[in-house]
Amino acid sequence: MIDRLAQQTLLDPAGLGESELSSLLGTTFGHGIDGGDCYFQFSSQEGWSLEDGIVKSASFNIERGVGIRVVRGEQTGFAYSDDIAMPAMLEAAKTARSIASAGQSGRIAVASRASSRPALYAPDNPLDSLGEQAKIDLLKEVDAVARAEDSRVTQVMCSLAGVHEVVLVLNARGEMTTDVRPLVRLNVQVIVEQGGRRESGTSGGGGRHGYQYFREDGRAAGYAREAVRQALVNLDARDAPAGSMKVVLGPGWPGILLHEAIGHGLEGDFNRKGTSAFSGRIGEQVAAKGITIVDDGTLEGRRGSLNVDDEGNPTQQTVLIEDGVLRGYMQDEMNARLMGTQSTGNGRRESYARLPMPRMTNTYMLGGDADPEEILASVDDGLYAVNFGGGQVDITSGKFVFSASEAYRVEKGKVTYPVKGATLIGNGPDVLTRVSMIGNDMKLDSGVGTCGKEGQGVPVGVGQPTLRIDGMTVGGTQAA
Repeated sequence: MIDRLAQQTLLDPAGLGESELSSLLGTTFGHGIDGGDCYFQFSSQEGWSLEDGIVKSASFNIERGVGIRVVRGEQTGFAYSDDIAMPAMLEAAKTARSIASAGQSGRIAVASRASSRPALYAPDNPLDSLGEQAKIDLLKEVDAVARAEDSRVTQVMCSLAGVHEVVLVLNARGEMTTDVRPLVRLNVQVIVEQGGRRESGTSGGGGRHGYQYFREDGRAAGYAREAVRQALVNLDARDAPAGSMKVVLGPGWPGILLHEAIGHGLEGDFNRKGTSAFSGRIGEQVAAKGITIVDDGTLEGRRGSLNVDDEGNPTQQTVLIEDGVLRGYMQDEMNARLMGTQSTGNGRRESYARLPMPRMTNTYMLGGDADPEEILASVDDGLYAVNFGGGQVDITSGKFVFSASEAYRVEKGKVTYPVKGATLIGNGPDVLTRVSMIGNDMKLDSGVGTCGKEGQGVPVGVGQPTLRIDGMTVGGTQAA
């Protein structure tokens, strides 16, 4: 079914069959070529936003095109066209080939590359899973739930987004792989006011489903209540302490700190070039005992999951760090070849107009054996960070700065009061060695992550258990 849909969506409108694809491959690849691909993509996406009960915007967009990449050694030739037609594609192929200084052309047979693994998501169009009025009604219900939660709610903004993507990857070996990718997301932001003080809270989630996902198990209403809860917590927040202290990270979304401060440093391109803090350290103890971090693109329905990556390779679970020892990196085809290893199914690109590179899928730390309450009780004076906002990281040094959007003071083993303005400052590899307790409550985020790298954004997932980190620098406005 997936193969047929890709054929109908991408190839049939241009009259492309096996003969035409073989001719395209022959023009693109041949003697002296180490790899590459023709990446066909169709994407339809929509967005709806509601503010104070009124529909503020609605958008719909369709993109269709093909990117052609030729790889020779470390040299990459790339060209793309938003016209899937033989003349445009042959011109793009010749351009990419000339950039990579390739040899003579010929003909390469085309063969489908089948997978025996069950699909991780249904090949359905999420945009058709609810009618227009039902989508608006869903947002209005979220608005109503948030307002009913507390009289201090003064403003509610919510948005709904869906993407239906069909891709076909034809690699230099003549192997053809297809995928149909649904993706939905619901976001809620509320503003509360009390005594002239205004604070906000946000929540949301999604994954590779249809919109009915938000109606299951009260998810949409749960997002609304969570956004209100966060905003009310911030109303009572005091200035954050500053200094070196024990920090407890909550489960789930705080894994975004690991994603940024550690995950990017484990991507193959940075390590091949020797610019990562983890370069050349495979087999070394880089983290405290008990820490195991994996990247797993095979989790059913998750935002960061893919049946195949954007080079046509099946995604997999890749163990990056095992019991504190560095075991491997995330790889796309080119970096894997140059490093003498295999692709881990982590070749990803934002669209047909961009080059693939090693990227994370769902990256998370496995749980330990400590009870979360026991972890908090072990902290005499510290910070409990539950949610994070933005952050910055330097891949080469591993240094990072992250702002906590929800955090609490911990005193004598008790969570006492919420704080605002807390930032966590540290070095990724160093932080890994300072983890002293690992909770048994590993949790994945709700499905809101988008990872940026070299100007390309792709959907990802993060996760972790509750963690205690000793001697971490906290930036705040009050001396600890």
